[in-house]
Amino acid sequence: MILKKPALYTDLYELTMAQGYFLSGRHEQPATFDYFFRRLPFDGGYVIFAGLSDLLQMIQNFKFHVDEIDFLRKQGFKEEFLTYLKEFEFKPTIHSVKEGEVIFPNEPVLRVEGTIIEAQILETLLLNTLNFSSLIATKAARIKQAAGEKPVVDFGLRRSQGLGGLQASKAAIIGGFEGTSNVLAGMQNDIPVNGTMAHSWIQSFEDELTAFRTYAQYYPDSSILLVDTYSTLKHGVPNAIKVAKELEEKGHKLVGIRLDSGDLAYFARKSREMLDKAGLEYVKIAVSNQLDEYLIKSLFDQGAPIDLFGVGTKLVTAYDDPALDGVYKLSSINGKPTLKISENEEKVTLPDAKKVIRYFNQDGSFYSDGIALADEEIPDVIYHPYITHRSTNVGHLRSEELQHKVVENGQVVIEIPTLKESAQYAHSRLQKLNDEHKRFDNPHVYKVGLSNQLRELKIELLKKA
Repeated sequence: MILKKPALYTDLYELTMAQGYFLSGRHEQPATFDYFFRRLPFDGGYVIFAGLSDLLQMIQNFKFHVDEIDFLRKQGFKEEFLTYLKEFEFKPTIHSVKEGEVIFPNEPVLRVEGTIIEAQILETLLLNTLNFSSLIATKAARIKQAAGEKPVVDFGLRRSQGLGGLQASKAAIIGGFEGTSNVLAGMQNDIPVNGTMAHSWIQSFEDELTAFRTYAQYYPDSSILLVDTYSTLKHGVPNAIKVAKELEEKGHKLVGIRLDSGDLAYFARKSREMLDKAGLEYVKIAVSNQLDEYLIKSLFDQGAPIDLFGVGTKLVTAYDDPALDGVYKLSSINGKPTLKISENEEKVTLPDAKKVIRYFNQDGSFYSDGIALADEEIPDVIYHPYITHRSTNVGHLRSEELQHKVVENGQVVIEIPTLKESAQYAHSRLQKLNDEHKRFDNPHVYKVGLSNQLRELKIELLKKA
């Protein structure tokens, strides 16, 4: 969802800090912030980066309007700060990996450089947009991996968290889904829209066969009949077969049937047998009802002859892991590198402006990632972030920098990718991730290391602290 007025889509403390920076005369100090996450969701091996296109569109309209200034005045903000906000111009520079990129923990996938106020007040909007979209895109990629070549459609709008359903439908496409039931998302993002019928349609008629016939009369070339309202095998499938034969006589074909309850594997097998026996091999079987990657895999393991999946609740709510712990941390202030210290070593942040380098195996697959200072040469050796004696020689491998400048002086300097382009990029990058990182059970940990310069800077700052 694109906000036309995004400036107040934030937490109060972002603005109270901004006022503090202004009143103390520090608001023009340059600062650098990094966006990254620490923990992989779903006990998986990767994350699909999504939400960048939405963020870029919103920050093009980032300013404080008169009604917003009036609201802040009522909250007790000082008049001199409000006067500053009236003339506020949002002019940061942002480097980011591409939307659809495969990313891993603790990598600075996006970097914001600007005045401390510019960089600070972007935090909540950025986290809200990138965290949710990346989470849903990742869940969708896992579900699509389980479904293989079979189409998967987003059915989740009615179970989504409010208008987040729009964002979820878009992220699902980046993750590999083929369509959505969400009509508004389809219109806004050029997503194919799909749907069948509800049980209420069938219940509204005196009998199931009449309900099927009436629907097929109006949609003779696009009907998918819901066959489990009363009895799937005794009535639903036999009635669907009758309607399919009637459509054939009129020169049309029934597209499919949908199963939405019960033992999906068993009903799919029995339905396929009945359809094939009737000469309806072309009629497809779609299933829905609390599907996720594990259930889809189980269905295929049982030999279920399913052609299409409709996935709702478990996708749009990221049911088993409902939040990506993406964070936004200061890495330099007024030209000086800084870091956040923690008793937990894994939460100690990396200082200064940085870049991410990806190294490739000879076959083009991903080998490892390196994090280096933004202005240093691509390192030939990367070091384990926490175990100091571990290092990996990567100098012989092909490499590429993942971050690119997307905003300069407040202006978007790239062609914002279409949804189709982001989805295609995500698909191409997942193809380069080895299977051991994509498995659902105990995926292999992808190697991410630090350059020696970055490692030494971190150690130096820790000693000073």
